[in-house]
Amino acid sequence: MSNALSTPLRENERIKLIDSIRGLALLGILLMNIMAQAQSYVFYDKMDPRQSMTGLNFFAWAGEMMFFEGTMRGLFSILFGAGTILLLTRLIKSKSGLEPADIFYRRLLWLLVFGLLNAFVFLWPGDILYPYALCGLLLFPFRNLSPKNLLWIAFFVLAIATYRQNSDLYHDKGIIAKGEAVAVLDAKKQPLTDQQKEDLAAYKGLKDKASASGILKEAQKDEKKIKGQSYLSIFRYFTDTNMTLEGDNFYRGGIWDILLFFFIGMALYKSGFLEGKKSNALYATIAVVGIGIGLWLNFTNKQMAYNLKFDMFEMRKQMSFRTYEIRRVFQTMGYLSVLVLAYKAIPLRKIMDLFAPVGQMAFTNYLTQSIYTSIIFY
Repeated sequence: MSNALSTPLRENERIKLIDSIRGLALLGILLMNIMAQAQSYVFYDKMDPRQSMTGLNFFAWAGEMMFFEGTMRGLFSILFGAGTILLLTRLIKSKSGLEPADIFYRRLLWLLVFGLLNAFVFLWPGDILYPYALCGLLLFPFRNLSPKNLLWIAFFVLAIATYRQNSDLYHDKGIIAKGEAVAVLDAKKQPLTDQQKEDLAAYKGLKDKASASGILKEAQKDEKKIKGQSYLSIFRYFTDTNMTLEGDNFYRGGIWDILLFFFIGMALYKSGFLEGKKSNALYATIAVVGIGIGLWLNFTNKQMAYNLKFDMFEMRKQMSFRTYEIRRVFQTMGYLSVLVLAYKAIPLRKIMDLFAPVGQMAFTNYLTQSIYTSIIFY
């Protein structure tokens, strides 16, 4: 890239770069959220078997799942982590004593309140403000760590997240293995012990819930309770859904998903990577390696899901290792490097600047998404 297309970024341009990436990520999140808000949430990452699974439907699904799923949220989380360091740096320079911490934590508590508002009042159970606020409460003690140490923490969190996902996978595999063995005995009319009866019931329950037919039944149940119903009816329905997503699901896996990218964002901002201070060769290398590995891992997963017609029960049986968070890190870092590199090129910078206002009003735009796509769609 020539000097004419790769000029150093001034301080105001570095902040605008972050705003532009945030704006693009937010619009990418909207693209993904529509998959869940315009239909049953169970079809967020799957195709509806009642519709054509070829042609435009296939390309729409494949395009979103291959290129946008998890990566836009990853970018947004990275920028939240970076924003934490940016905010605290400014507060510590201008305030004294406990005031920086006081302001920081009060902002997060308000974010938590608006997250609950978004989930329960604006009817979006996929809200990220509430879990962002909870995870953000943990960041203050890490503000002075070096980029290297922050990346080590991110690697540790990635290991935990990957372990948790595969622990759940092999827990289900155990249920399936025991259940299939007992099912053979049951088919032969052999008497079963109490433990074998429990194993068979767990197996059938998992199969009924995760099979393609079970997923479709869940979607049909959702549609009856959501589409065309009154606001109060939908609110009541989503109360239990929100309690599960914002409670059990968050503490089982969501917390590691979010903290992983928060720490990466903190490290990238402190190192100057997010502001375009590194060499073009480094950004280009990370872009090629990150996107290449990320797309390959994503393709193998989505190909299996499509070939199995989104039967998650069969997916659990055939899958040997979950690489979801690993894939997201590679692909998100690849995208981030492309965007930073593109911003260094003046013609592309002008295009990216168009998205800066979206990023500057990210909070308002995120809440507005729910009002339109949840309340109006439902």
